[in-house]
Amino acid sequence: MNNKFLLICICLFSLLSCKKEQPLSFSSESFTEKTLPDCNNGDCPEITINYFTVEGEEAVSKNINSKIERFILSSLKTMEEEPTANSMEKAATNFIKTYRRDKAEFPDMAGEYVVDITVRRNLENSEILSVEEKQYKFTGGAHGYGSTTFANFNPKTGELLQKKDLFNNIADFKSFAETAFRKQHTISESESINSTGFWFENEAFYLPENIGFTESDVIIVYNQYDIASYADGPIELKIPIEKAKEFLTFSLD
Repeated sequence: MNNKFLLICICLFSLLSCKKEQPLSFSSESFTEKTLPDCNNGDCPEITINYFTVEGEEAVSKNINSKIERFILSSLKTMEEEPTANSMEKAATNFIKTYRRDKAEFPDMAGEYVVDITVRRNLENSEILSVEEKQYKFTGGAHGYGSTTFANFNPKTGELLQKKDLFNNIADFKSFAETAFRKQHTISESESINSTGFWFENEAFYLPENIGFTESDVIIVYNQYDIASYADGPIELKIPIEKAKEFLTFSLD
């Protein structure tokens, strides 16, 4: 009887051990046009991709890796209506084909096609994984275009966190951020938020979707054309995270 009870205890302990959360681990990865055999001797545009992959609980790592891959594949598209490829190699090959087709049609076109993509971890603890996604692409014309986005994950589930998941009161944080924005750009409380040339719709400050976190700051990014012209570049607001922590739903430990 005692042996049977001991065996049951061992089995239960084994099951509980198996269910213990696996910590996430990260591997740096890179991809360039030189990865493709077709570019060993052929004329290829410059493709530079630096990113990371996640290992750990299968469902968690799959969620995070899939989101990162979707960003990369989308960034390699040259037209919005173009179907998204199902692999980095295929997406890069499509980018190269478009470049060669355009160069054959317009042999005197100025500049070579370029795409530069970087995905990196900005903040990682037991409650949040904040990822910065940057891309720059030139496919002809007067200038290229770059953007910065952030993806914030629950590291226990791999689920993407929305703004409502990150702040305990979005309205209060928006007011706090607007005060910091006005101070940074020397706009008094009595002036319109657009008085120095910004393009906020209906002259009302708003929080973009692009909000990320580092150990030291909350980073708010308005990409080119969001609230200002291309020439003004991206507009970035950094708020010391210690000053903003009362609005955050997650721990900084």
